[in-house]
Amino acid sequence: MAGSERTVVWFRRDLRIDDNPALAAAARDGAVLPVFIWCPADEGQFYPGRCSRWWLKQSLRHLSQSLESLGCPLVLIRAESTLEALLRCIDSVGATRLVYNHLYDPVSLVRDDKIKKELSALGISIQSFNGDLLYEPWEIYDDSGLAFTTFNMYWEKCMELPIDVSPSLAPWKLVPVPGLESVRSCSVDDLGLESSKDEESSNALLRRAWSPGWRNAEKMLEEFVSHGLLEYSKHGMKVEGATTSLLSPYLHFGEVSVRKVYQLVRMQQIKWENEGTSEAEESIHFFMRSIGLREYSRYLCFNFPFTHEKSLLGNLKHYPWKVDEERFKSWRQGMTGYPLVDAGMRELWATGWTHNRIRVIISSFAVKFLLIPWTWGMKYFWDVLLDADLESDILGWQYISGSLPDGHELSRLDNPEVQGQKYDPDGVYVRTWIPELARMPTEWIHHPWDAPSCILEVAGVELGFNYPKPIVDLHIARECLDDAISTMWQLDTAEKLAELDGEVVEDNLSNIKTFDIPKVVLRETSPCALPIDQRVPHASSKDHNLKSKVLKASNRSSICVDMIRSSKMEATSSVANSPVSRKRSYCETAFHVPSYSSSAEVHSHIQDHGGSLVGPSRYLLQEAGRNCVDEVEDSSTADSGSSISRQRKAA
Repeated sequence: MAGSERTVVWFRRDLRIDDNPALAAAARDGAVLPVFIWCPADEGQFYPGRCSRWWLKQSLRHLSQSLESLGCPLVLIRAESTLEALLRCIDSVGATRLVYNHLYDPVSLVRDDKIKKELSALGISIQSFNGDLLYEPWEIYDDSGLAFTTFNMYWEKCMELPIDVSPSLAPWKLVPVPGLESVRSCSVDDLGLESSKDEESSNALLRRAWSPGWRNAEKMLEEFVSHGLLEYSKHGMKVEGATTSLLSPYLHFGEVSVRKVYQLVRMQQIKWENEGTSEAEESIHFFMRSIGLREYSRYLCFNFPFTHEKSLLGNLKHYPWKVDEERFKSWRQGMTGYPLVDAGMRELWATGWTHNRIRVIISSFAVKFLLIPWTWGMKYFWDVLLDADLESDILGWQYISGSLPDGHELSRLDNPEVQGQKYDPDGVYVRTWIPELARMPTEWIHHPWDAPSCILEVAGVELGFNYPKPIVDLHIARECLDDAISTMWQLDTAEKLAELDGEVVEDNLSNIKTFDIPKVVLRETSPCALPIDQRVPHASSKDHNLKSKVLKASNRSSICVDMIRSSKMEATSSVANSPVSRKRSYCETAFHVPSYSSSAEVHSHIQDHGGSLVGPSRYLLQEAGRNCVDEVEDSSTADSGSSISRQRKAA
């Protein structure tokens, strides 16, 4: 405490004491005023969902207690303007410096730039630190000084550079600034992070499964490295149970630093190498790639700040998305008729959480089967996920929709039935979240529409009544996807020809109708959400208020064919892992419903009951049907047998 400077420490998504560069710098140089400002107006379109706000509330309470024990209370402020709130704090205590840790999402980049300019003009010293990444986004470029657009090349470049993993030491004591009592502070409850009694009662379920807070984050990290890391690669194939690290919400809110994660994993790796534990190498590799993908998500958002609303690949601006609100609703409610997809959506609605493998499956279904705009799905994930992370969600949805050079091939269509047999072979996950199918034999659990009528009857399943028929046939989905891609390339060619005449064709996403996505809670509340296509301002945004024009010149048809051929995208598949996450099981009790593994067991059951059939199942998710209704998969190739080929059309 050699200095005498008065410093305001602006907490955001760095809610920890240990390895917090901004807090350490302020504590080293003098008196400190720790501040957290909740400004809903700043969040705009990306106002956090219920589960995310619950986590933030618990984490702030935990941080406040820690700072209090160090001698300096946390000042909590609910404000209409973050800039004005910071100015009031600075003026109240006579502070001369503001410190904070970097954020990289498009909303924060714009806000931070504005605040830095305003305060610097007033003579306030501004210092910002890297408290979230191993590498800053502006440190990694190719030999030409350009940003990477594929993960493999980005991560290879990162691995060539040294990593500073020495964490900032946690201060053992903090000196509060004189005049602290003059700063108006509110309680955690007064921030309004839980906006209704319904939300509070729904959040009671979250408390049973999660323990937010930076000390709990460190315990979770140590537990994973000691007991879960060794079999991390094997567990990637399981969608039920606790199979990954559970660190994603802790990392999002900055309750544990990525430097500390990297350091502990490397130390464990060295230990296993000395012990000759060779099977750990694959798990270390996959886990470090998941950390790399988190880094890459920040890298993309910083270098391409439009990616929250536009595809990175320019040709996709012509993709003919289907603005079908009814199908979007069926997808959100888990009523598509495809069991694995519906189970994932119901779990997501009920818990704010689902395994990353399931996130890939349900997002791919929305984009490829239903042709729903990926921005709709991304916004819905943001609204409901407990670990909602804008940068990671952008990367995941752009990857799935074929919007990245190394993402899924645009024409790739994975069969949910085959994926169910691969990742939920016994049907445990589906039966957990779709009680209507709890008595379906394993043989038919992932494709009940193919089951004989006697099987359906004894299982209590009536398709179209207590469980929906498939919302779209597999082969029809294949044809629609191929037609959409064909239309996209035709429009892409038309734009190239139009540019010769000085015309411009606009992005199809900009024409999508605005409507509200209802906030999701366990009890029904009035729908209240922001427009799906609301734009977030950023430094490189441009006005695209242009009209598209249709080419009618018949003498250009031969040119169109040549340009379509020459402009085909060379899509490549990429090895990409999910952000660090693990599924929590919220169902602590199993459904006491008989299940069958084969048709023979069903017929045996019928005979045991004198040939009579059991009536329809009463174990229905009524609320899910009425009121209820995120990072990419770690496989470099398509699932064997899961891709659906198109049937040949008649001439």
